[in-house]
Amino acid sequence: MQLTKLQQGQQATIIGFAELSNDVRKKLMVMGLLPNTPIKLIRFAPMGDPLQVEVRGVSIAVRTNIAESILVEVQ
Repeated sequence: MQLTKLQQGQQATIIGFAELSNDVRKKLMVMGLLPNTPIKLIRFAPMGDPLQVEVRGVSIAVRTNIAESILVEVQ
């Protein structure tokens, strides 16, 4: 399932990335978005982009086109 498919407030676990360049993948990993890491969708911006997630106690804004490539598994 894609990160963008989660409902507001829903938690999941990151299982991997799809169709991302190595540069973007590395930037996400530096920010703490690693496989087997819990993630919570806080909210979508009023116009739908970006979305706010919480990872390891830190709030991060992620563009929707990047979030579509983050694969998660609902807990």
